[in-house]
Amino acid sequence: MKYISVSIICLLFYPLSVFAGERLIIKHATKEVVLTGYTRAKTSQIISSEISGRVLRVNYETGDTIGDDVFIEIDPTFTIFQIQSTLHSLEQLEIAIQKARSRVTFLQKESSRIEKLLMEDMVTESRRDAIVQDLDQAGLALQAAIKEQSVLRTTLDELRERKSRHHISAPHGWVVTDREVEVNEIVQPGTRLAEVSDYRELVVPLSVSSEELSSIMSLPDNFEARLEGNPVKASIHWINPQFDEKTRKLNIAFIIKHYNRSMRGGLKLTLPVDVQTEGILVPRSAVSMRYENPSVTLKDNGHIIQLLVLGDAGHYVIAAEDDRLVPGTELAPAEGTD
Repeated sequence: MKYISVSIICLLFYPLSVFAGERLIIKHATKEVVLTGYTRAKTSQIISSEISGRVLRVNYETGDTIGDDVFIEIDPTFTIFQIQSTLHSLEQLEIAIQKARSRVTFLQKESSRIEKLLMEDMVTESRRDAIVQDLDQAGLALQAAIKEQSVLRTTLDELRERKSRHHISAPHGWVVTDREVEVNEIVQPGTRLAEVSDYRELVVPLSVSSEELSSIMSLPDNFEARLEGNPVKASIHWINPQFDEKTRKLNIAFIIKHYNRSMRGGLKLTLPVDVQTEGILVPRSAVSMRYENPSVTLKDNGHIIQLLVLGDAGHYVIAAEDDRLVPGTELAPAEGTD
């Protein structure tokens, strides 16, 4: 609302009966400020590769919404070869482990048989010692094979994990806002390939004064604003408590979760708020124009106080601040109004 100077004639002809039957209370002066901001994605994410290789496919273009398909596929041929080689090694090792277990079982039985023959003096101790030595070596060979099998299984898990990283995904429902990779291009780990953004919810960043922030904080949790002229429900997304020394403002952001039109950046949001300003609001029906000097009368003691009128605010006039006219002070109706 734009405030204009108030003339004596304007005061004389304004209908003074609008406050009839109401308490005439002085209020803080406020002015309407229209906050303006522009939408952007709620969040964005850089897509990069964790492995090197040649790009086989790129399944989304700039502007596409990420669906069920992976975003980028990198040639996994060499990793597949390593996986197959490791699987063959595990198969061979499994055969070796079975042989080692079979030999251990045989030597355990042979050791028991030799021990009985030794008790009957049918074999020498050296024969018994040789069998024990063979059994110990067979046991160690089995343990070594099992350990190697564990290492190869870990290697296989690592290779499969590496293979999975040849398929580069992006969050479902996000939009590709930048694509920097092409098919057959060789990429390296950490190379920026694309950028995706979440436009399912829109964020509007703003810089506001302390007075404007106070007015925003008094709004409901879901307040009404206008986006490209259309009514929307918005709420406070975050408030940065850090004060900007240069602009003397605070950074905040609104979030818009439900908008049945195009969800994109650059949409203009407007939010009118009333902020406190200099002066006081005096009910117009309490202002007396005797001798063309605006004044008011205090209801509790009948004292008459002259006003310095600064502007017009509908059913109120804006007057200069006065220590005797603090917000909350009740006034008597002007003469000629009940």
